[in-house]
Amino acid sequence: MKPFHLFALTTFLFSLIACGSSDDDFNPQPDDIILVCLPEKVEAGAIEGEYTLNVTCSGGEWTAFASDDCSSWVTAKVVDSSLDKGRVTVTVKANTGTTSRNGSVVVKSGVKRVTIPVTQAVPMSVSQRDIYSTSRGESFTLSVVAAGDWSVKSNDSWIKAEKVDDKTVSVMTEPNEKKISRNGTLDITLGAEKITVTVYQESVEDRDVVTPEGYRLVWHDEFNEGTTLGTDWTHEVQKSGWVNNELQEYVNGSASGKRVTELVDGKLNINCFKGSDGKIYSGRVYAKVNTGWLYGYFEARIMLPKGKGTWPAFWMMPVNNNYSTNPWPGCGEIDIMEEVGVDANIVSSSIHCAAYNHTINTQKTASRNIGTAESEFHVYACEWTPDYLKFFVDGTELMTFKNEGSGKNVWPFTYAFYPILNLAWGGDWGGYKGVDESALPITMKVDYVRVFQKK
Repeated sequence: MKPFHLFALTTFLFSLIACGSSDDDFNPQPDDIILVCLPEKVEAGAIEGEYTLNVTCSGGEWTAFASDDCSSWVTAKVVDSSLDKGRVTVTVKANTGTTSRNGSVVVKSGVKRVTIPVTQAVPMSVSQRDIYSTSRGESFTLSVVAAGDWSVKSNDSWIKAEKVDDKTVSVMTEPNEKKISRNGTLDITLGAEKITVTVYQESVEDRDVVTPEGYRLVWHDEFNEGTTLGTDWTHEVQKSGWVNNELQEYVNGSASGKRVTELVDGKLNINCFKGSDGKIYSGRVYAKVNTGWLYGYFEARIMLPKGKGTWPAFWMMPVNNNYSTNPWPGCGEIDIMEEVGVDANIVSSSIHCAAYNHTINTQKTASRNIGTAESEFHVYACEWTPDYLKFFVDGTELMTFKNEGSGKNVWPFTYAFYPILNLAWGGDWGGYKGVDESALPITMKVDYVRVFQKK
């Protein structure tokens, strides 16, 4: 039995030695290995980049890896590690944080190690990436944070940009005397990093715009150029009965030789008429449907049509909403102005959400008979902030709906909405007392639509 015990003990000890050993223990390396890696450090910019380390090793095979403290943003790829001379490709991911960061790459041959520090700069930043200028021309100052020497260049002749010091850019816009707004850019560059600042300048028409205190004009259409709507607008195309059991068909452009939307004498006309095929046609258009705006002061100057069955509206819905996962009314709806012709000159403002909507008779709404809504132009507006929605007729407040912080069911108004203008015929509300086709054709006239946001 003793020989057996001796054999077992020997096997056990050998197993312990094997389990606790590294490859270096069985492939011992001489202490005088020469292991050189150049450069001796990596100084990375804020954007993603690749850097090469050249390795010389006299001890045979070597390897390299990113240290644990930076392995999430640094990788090391070894090339020719079995040769005396090879290289390491170090990939540093973009720094999307607000501070610089540090790590290292370890090059190893046997027990010999060389540690290469890796530092990455904080991303360059600028105080604002969008500048809004009046048509008269303005001066602006931008603050720049950068880890090195940067430069600035204007890409448009009417924008003057100058580096004042290491932290400041001066921007000046020349006057715009045209009836068309314009935009341009300037670039702030540090090595491979580049920040593009967009400059928007209003047309000369903005000199007649009254801007609410604390706001700036960010978009408008005065309908003074051409005969049809520009590219900022999108027509809805739908058959009758699409929503609210409305009787009209929405088309893009013309039907029976007539246009549903047209620009006439500086106004947008939305026309509703009976076509030669006996169908009712009208227009429904969206402003900046793919971007819209989150918060702001939205206003339009409108004269409403007359007739039993009319249902004109100026309202807003959320941008790119997925109605299968965020259905109405939970997605929210902002109705700045509605009127039905059977109740002539009574204009209303409403909001809809999961808790408050007309399907359960809880909608938040207010109305007023202004007497001349169908014979004169009036200004309908909504001020939308994170705290409230306020509705106005000719500058006089009609209704306020406050955000009381009770969640999405009551306040879903936390994402961008786009403005809508439409003229419906009949339907659940517009035709609640029937329709009178002798009123056709009818026209909703819009003098302008303007959007302001806080400075």
